[in-house]
Amino acid sequence: MSHQSDLIADDIEQYLQEHENKDLLRFITCGSVDDGKSTLIGRLLHDSKMIYEDQLAAITQASKTSGTTGDEVDLALLVDGLQSEREQGITIDVAYRFFSTDRRKFIIADTPGHEQYTRNMATGASTASLAVILVDARHGVQTQTRRHSFIADLLGIQHLVVAINKMDLVDYSQERYEEIVAEYQEIAGKLNAPDIRFVPLSALKGDNVVNPSESMNWYEGPALLELLETVEITHDQNLRDLRLPVQYVNRPNLDFRGYCGTLAAGVMSPGQKVRALPSGKVSTIERLVTWDGDLKSAYPGDAITVTLEDEIDISRGDWLVAESDQVPLASSFEADIVWMHETALESGKLYDIKLATRDAAGKVSAIDYQVDVNTLEHRHADHLDLNTIARCTLELTAPVPVDDYRSSPGTGSFIIIDRLTNITVGAGMIHQPLESELPYEFRDNDSKANVVWNRTSVTQAMREQLNGHAGKCVWFTGYSGSGKSTLANALEVELNRRGYHTMLLDGDNIRHGLCKDLGMGEADRTENIRRVGEVARLFAEAGVIVITAFISPFRSDRDAARELFDDGSFVEVHVDTPLDICEQRDPKGLYQKAREGTIQDFTGINSPYEVPPKAEVVLDTMSHNQQELVTQLVKVCL
Repeated sequence: MSHQSDLIADDIEQYLQEHENKDLLRFITCGSVDDGKSTLIGRLLHDSKMIYEDQLAAITQASKTSGTTGDEVDLALLVDGLQSEREQGITIDVAYRFFSTDRRKFIIADTPGHEQYTRNMATGASTASLAVILVDARHGVQTQTRRHSFIADLLGIQHLVVAINKMDLVDYSQERYEEIVAEYQEIAGKLNAPDIRFVPLSALKGDNVVNPSESMNWYEGPALLELLETVEITHDQNLRDLRLPVQYVNRPNLDFRGYCGTLAAGVMSPGQKVRALPSGKVSTIERLVTWDGDLKSAYPGDAITVTLEDEIDISRGDWLVAESDQVPLASSFEADIVWMHETALESGKLYDIKLATRDAAGKVSAIDYQVDVNTLEHRHADHLDLNTIARCTLELTAPVPVDDYRSSPGTGSFIIIDRLTNITVGAGMIHQPLESELPYEFRDNDSKANVVWNRTSVTQAMREQLNGHAGKCVWFTGYSGSGKSTLANALEVELNRRGYHTMLLDGDNIRHGLCKDLGMGEADRTENIRRVGEVARLFAEAGVIVITAFISPFRSDRDAARELFDDGSFVEVHVDTPLDICEQRDPKGLYQKAREGTIQDFTGINSPYEVPPKAEVVLDTMSHNQQELVTQLVKVCL
């Protein structure tokens, strides 16, 4: 509703022109339950003569059945429109009301005070420039007062008005007012809002709402309405950084291609050089098209269609920014999240993320800290419950342009949507982008090819979580005939029986395929072990316990294999069977052939074996049976 003006009857066109040129203040009322938010808005509209006669008659009638003010008209019913709100005497949904005065137009959002509906409060605050935070003079600062103050501050609201209501119930006590001001100042010291003001009032009686109170002569400040009319908001908008998220590509015919969206920040004009993100293509603005004709300039909040001089590929979700603006592209960023659902946030769970006009998939990879709304201190958390607020690290499946919320709220905010139910479960404000990893890295290597190391999206930790155990390598070494293969096979059987994922790499089997091109000379034997080590590492990265059974006589080869694994992931097992016993066994007849000179470079006969000096396990096959040795191995390997 508009204010009363003689111009409406005398010169309606002049009145409409003046009305159109007034600036607009969006503000919210918030606070704890029963602090009087709805009553304050009703009083504001009533005393400024912003209520139609039929509306007043309707709430007068409704006050007899649903009112909470006795014989007086319950002005809260103006905004508590839902039947359930009237029955319970609380605000559930966000109620919007429009009114104007000679100085300014206003849109009020009456937000719920009940903790269960904090998410609705955050919704109302997301588009507001000012927050009126009500405090019941009888009870002082409550938990919801702190929570709403912090959420308003997180959402970048720079102007907070702390309205200390129900002063009539504390006999308009100046001392009580000053006590609450001092109590709230402790919170204010931890907020970023630069403009915080205090007003004592009585919404029920009308003191200091529209007109100054005769009962509080000690208060020398302006009434609430005068404060709302005069607060300076023109400098709150970001006119420096150009941001236009593309919502729709308008292609009505072959001769027109326009990019539609609401300008989130900056000033846009024809002839201006712009860059499309994430492609980075540059072009020049040709026209700014609207329903009412082309514009010479567009400002934040303007819904426009932009045409460019060049044909470049731009889709919904892309941004148009100034050519000189340095906007980072990142797939990971820090953000403050307000969790809005009864089902707790799960780290690592995939959600849909809607950032400006772009849809992406992502997850909360870490909860850095949760904010205690009572003290605003940081504490550890491994999940987020309903209405909790936390600083988190998010990872998306693809890089996107990232803005700091405080510099550009329209492009620095996002919502989190459950992929199964399609319910909005959280809202976030980006703090800063994190250095995004390229899908590859340049690692030192001696490959004869020009290669890089490609990262995989599924990590070793994810595979190990799926398998239920860590991947590692159990490396058997010893003379031929020492019992390596027999023990390695028995260990794999026992691990499989216990539900572990395993793979056995046997020396002879590997030479049938992977290493069939290698001989038994010293250089070939070193290459054989190098290849086995690399294969074993791949199995371990897959979350598998890989067991190798190779003579691997040279200490340097075994050390090179160990270096491929993290600490604790490589278990060297020395099967310590004396050479003469191995030669007596000679199950393959190899020792005899070596003695006869048929086989050259045979370990123990005409080639050395270097005993491991610090093996994790040493197996004495002469003193223990197979079952005892396997039991010993299981204790170390698991």
